[in-house]
Amino acid sequence: MSLTLYGHPFSSYTQKVLIALYENDTPFEFRCIGPDTPAYTAEWLQRWPLGKFPLLVDGERNVVETSIIIEYLQLVHPGPVRLLPADPMQALDVRFLDRYFDLHVMTPVQHAVGAALTGDTIKRQEGLAHAASKLDLAYAWLENHSKGDAWASGENFTLADCAAAPSLFYADWTQQIAEKYPRLRAYRSRLLARPSFARAVEEARPYRQLFPLGAPDRD
Repeated sequence: MSLTLYGHPFSSYTQKVLIALYENDTPFEFRCIGPDTPAYTAEWLQRWPLGKFPLLVDGERNVVETSIIIEYLQLVHPGPVRLLPADPMQALDVRFLDRYFDLHVMTPVQHAVGAALTGDTIKRQEGLAHAASKLDLAYAWLENHSKGDAWASGENFTLADCAAAPSLFYADWTQQIAEKYPRLRAYRSRLLARPSFARAVEEARPYRQLFPLGAPDRD
């Protein structure tokens, strides 16, 4: 087996795949995309000209889009932790939550980050306001949806949790999860304590100055 992952440790979507790899102790080579690694950047863009990471390379096969990468790993390089249930209806619930965290939690964060990166004060404020309104809606739904289970879709750690961990991590930096959402706050804490995500957080720690909204002095 020869797996290579192109991405960046501070990228939420790279972290999502790293969590899956770490959960099953899957061997792989990590190639960090950045100004100090132009050769990796060239390889990455040659394989995926759309310029989005992460990209997983398995031999001659290029696999993109985080949810697809994680499902591919389960199909081709399975480990002891099954991240997508065998039962089709349970798997559908997991896939829904995976999309929820990507689309309704991480996307507003990216909107605010993109606005801040413009350097325009007004756009930054508008981006934060937009993200705050969207995230508050997302938080409320998640709090009400929670049944008090350990993980997003029950007692087993799944693809949905791989998506939730970086999404809620950066979302709380953007619009802090209010105390009126105790179940969601507790869930975020459990994710931070999960060894696979804790490892990803530590590997990304040196890059916190890159967060354009200002990384809080916590987590």
